[in-house]
Amino acid sequence: MTAASSAASLLDPFPWYARMRRQAPVVQDPDSGMWMVFGYPDVQRVLSDWRVFSSQQGRPRGEDAESALSSSMISTDPPRHRQLRTLVEQAFTPRQVRELAPRIGQLTHELLDQVQAGRLDFVHDFAYPLPVIVIAEILGIPAQDRDRFKRWSDQVVTGDRSGSREMAGYFATLIEQRRADPGPDLISGLLAAQLEGEHLNTQELLGFCILLLVAGNETTTNLLTNTVLCWQDAPEAYQRVRQDPELLSGTIEESLRYRSPVQSMFRTCVQDVELSGVTIPAGRPVLAWIGSANRDEQQFEQADTFDPARTPNRHLAFGNGIHFCLGAPLARLEASIALGAVLERLPELRVEPGTVLEPIESRIVAGVKRLPVQFG
Repeated sequence: MTAASSAASLLDPFPWYARMRRQAPVVQDPDSGMWMVFGYPDVQRVLSDWRVFSSQQGRPRGEDAESALSSSMISTDPPRHRQLRTLVEQAFTPRQVRELAPRIGQLTHELLDQVQAGRLDFVHDFAYPLPVIVIAEILGIPAQDRDRFKRWSDQVVTGDRSGSREMAGYFATLIEQRRADPGPDLISGLLAAQLEGEHLNTQELLGFCILLLVAGNETTTNLLTNTVLCWQDAPEAYQRVRQDPELLSGTIEESLRYRSPVQSMFRTCVQDVELSGVTIPAGRPVLAWIGSANRDEQQFEQADTFDPARTPNRHLAFGNGIHFCLGAPLARLEASIALGAVLERLPELRVEPGTVLEPIESRIVAGVKRLPVQFG
């Protein structure tokens, strides 16, 4: 996996993806033994064909935080997946997401009000705090604990397990508090949700809290930040959306495709299966490279061009099939409000000259740790 592990390749894995799509679209990594899939049709199948590519098998089981994440929707197969998703959807409805819009707008402008004239660190000052505050308020987390959210989220996506016990203990305590004294927050709603008399158990609740923390925080932060990097790559596209705000929705979808916040997803092959003429044996781990599929020239015309008016744009940034991201409407809502305000209030936005980008050290998510920008 060394070809995609250095800082340079984490920032720009796309030449490697293109080479693999041409030369070895389905291949076993000699170091890890994991099978890697790069082309759009194959990645789409790995993500959607749960009968062959299991989200559940190969996951750790137990009572710790990592195992709790394995009890969440993202790590289960039908029929349990359908039951979990139905329960969670009772407490996370489209209407409830839409009702968050005024608060997201208020938070967006409060953060931009604090910006010093002419410059800011787009990650630290804006793209990180906004989704963290939103998720914290949804879950009913006290404001003073938000910084711990960021630390835990970073540890999950980089594979650092040092904070897992602390995170699990925090959420377990919070769940028990809401069980005894329910409120208007999502955890209380999840505790109340039931299907045929069945509720989520504590481990499943814990898994969903951890999943929402990471998916609702890290990926939205990276969606916002990666869009600015897309504008840096394609300044003419930035000028187009400034002049025509109707292109903002298409800009967000193209950012999701062009610099996908989630670059890869794990599955386990449960039976021998052939992809692109190569047989993957049963029982083997599979890594579907979403970031590569979203740049596949066979699926997207001029795939390496950032085009906010691209249509159709059937990217796989939110997954595919039964595991399509439940939080996609919230991420799109936050991005629409936040980036709309950025276009309005931070004119002529540009990355500060001389900036050396430092990538998040992860094969799963793609983003940068800081992004100094100038405007005006």
